[in-house]
Amino acid sequence: MRNYLKHFINGEWVESTGSDVEEVINPATEEVIGKISLGTKEDLDKAVKAARDAFPSFSTMPKEERVKMLERIAEEYEKRKDDIIETITDELGSPLTVSEKVHYMMGYNHFSQATESLKEFTFIEDLGGHTRVKESIGVSGLITPWNFPTNQTSTKIASAFAAGSPVILKPAEITPFAAIILAEIFEAAGVPKGAFNLVNGTGEVIGNGISSHPDIDFVSFTGSGKVGQKIMQNASETIKNVALELGGKSPLVVLEDADVEKAAKVAVNHIATNTGQVCSAATRVLIPSKMKDSFEEAVKKVLSEFPVGNPREENYVGPLVSKKQWDTVQSYIEKGKEEGATLLAGGTGKPEGIDKGYFARLTVFSDVKNDMTIAQEEIFGPVMSILTYDGLDDAIEISNDTVYGLAGYVVGEDKDALRKVATSIRAGRIKVNDAEADFAAPFGGYKQSGIGREWGDHGIEEYLETKTILGFPS
Repeated sequence: MRNYLKHFINGEWVESTGSDVEEVINPATEEVIGKISLGTKEDLDKAVKAARDAFPSFSTMPKEERVKMLERIAEEYEKRKDDIIETITDELGSPLTVSEKVHYMMGYNHFSQATESLKEFTFIEDLGGHTRVKESIGVSGLITPWNFPTNQTSTKIASAFAAGSPVILKPAEITPFAAIILAEIFEAAGVPKGAFNLVNGTGEVIGNGISSHPDIDFVSFTGSGKVGQKIMQNASETIKNVALELGGKSPLVVLEDADVEKAAKVAVNHIATNTGQVCSAATRVLIPSKMKDSFEEAVKKVLSEFPVGNPREENYVGPLVSKKQWDTVQSYIEKGKEEGATLLAGGTGKPEGIDKGYFARLTVFSDVKNDMTIAQEEIFGPVMSILTYDGLDDAIEISNDTVYGLAGYVVGEDKDALRKVATSIRAGRIKVNDAEADFAAPFGGYKQSGIGREWGDHGIEEYLETKTILGFPS
């Protein structure tokens, strides 16, 4: 049982000023695995004061020292590998192999990449008529989601530290334990007191408190569009800068010359990885009309390669994170059937042989029209919609017919067609033929998928202000 009833403020683990606690549930077993304290406004105020007090020295720490600090963090992070993998498997339900190869590695890669990006980063430039100076934006409030307990926390924190911005982190209260390990890592790595503060709590109290706090200069949020709107409203009261990484309904365009079985495997992998709880997942698969029968058969064939079940056994797909999320996914599956889509595989209920845990069936709909609810709204579960197109212009039009623009995907052989689709989809990140991730490449979305970019040097830029100095003495 993990009972973490303290917050990390000004370099120390301190008691909450409130008495409310929340139980954390293992979604694979539905059992309580620990508790956290739910922070109060007073707890947040203490954390903000600690960050403000740390700002003068932390923001002016020499770049070389910040590089060394990030290197120490990466070293300490490696030491906690087993703890991180076990924790994410317990609190998120992620299979052990996914916890290691995806969750653990993404966190490590962000700290490593921030270190390398910082080494090459220029904070002062003489541009002839003026000098351009980039300096820390101030105190940053970070609000992170439950679906990637190390990825979003690590990319935000690593970038903030590289820029010299002290932070207050509010992780999701249903997956809080990985963030607590991060606090222990920073403590072991010698991060200056006040530069990192962790306050657990609800969005209503701590989340709203961060986005409206007059002494927080910048808010970085990853989560739903509805909450993103609320953060923007709160931040506008003090003209606070915000970065938002929100939802997605990303298209995967399969070209006529694509290998059908390979394309089907890429498509299924998107709804299987992290149980489909990925904002950039390709949940709309666009195929040429003449490929419909062969692609559907290929999808049904490869589904067996992604077994659902106990995350501590040889399975690739674990449970959804909570009963609430399970219910949401079930309602979308029902909606798809009601609107006339053809259920090709899966459906409502739990997989055969599973009666405990928030497990859902890998579900594939065919004959989907782009105006259907399942094609327009983010489901955040293992549900795929297959749509057909006639010609590349049709595929591009369907791809862009959404309020989102986080990611896009295209698979095939024709270089001209690949290039046309990749450059025409209005989204922040496009993958061609399932290319590997590049942690130096900017990540973020168009339209209602967000504001700003994370990862690499673009991530560092989010935590900086630009100052122009005229007549700088030589």
